[in-house]
Amino acid sequence: MHGVWPWVLLALLGAYHGINPAMGWLFAVNLGLQDGSRRAVLRALPPIALGHEASIALVAGLVIVLGVIADPAALHLGAAVALVAFGVFRFAKPRAHPRWVKAKVNRRELGFWSFLMSSAHGAGLMVAPILIGAGAGEARAQDHAMSEMKLDVLSIPQSALAIFLHVGAMLVVMGIVAVLVYETWGTRILRSAWVNTERLWAGAFVVAGVITFVS
Repeated sequence: MHGVWPWVLLALLGAYHGINPAMGWLFAVNLGLQDGSRRAVLRALPPIALGHEASIALVAGLVIVLGVIADPAALHLGAAVALVAFGVFRFAKPRAHPRWVKAKVNRRELGFWSFLMSSAHGAGLMVAPILIGAGAGEARAQDHAMSEMKLDVLSIPQSALAIFLHVGAMLVVMGIVAVLVYETWGTRILRSAWVNTERLWAGAFVVAGVITFVS
């Protein structure tokens, strides 16, 4: 991927995560309905975003470290296989996600729930192919011979900024959806929204794995 496309793709993935009820807006709406307050909906969004970012940052850190010590081509192949395998798993087990037994949670618990949910849904795995080679790219850029080549990777600072962009897009879209649902549909959407996007998300993993393999 070249130019602005990694940034656009990460922003679009963030927007999709914001739409996906499994990533947290459904929980935020539920908390708002319990308190009878739009403010409760909005208060729930930052912990959800932080938990999501922590899940992605954990995978990103692992990918960047592996990019320094391993062959990026092998990492791309491994990422492609992992994406397809995870997509197949999500098709087979669309309801496989953490079960949170408490309806009322504090901000720390909500952030931890978001971390678990984002990890279970492979949020970090989806962005991993874009970050592969970041650490290695910075190291190679110091070499005169390699510096003349166009390295098709993000640097470590760019990777960090890209993650913030991803989570920022998610937070904006999630906030809009959560407030809209809270103000318009309320409890009528709570029974059906949980699994609406699960198969689409599973299919996105398979497609991403194929694209990673051929790129």
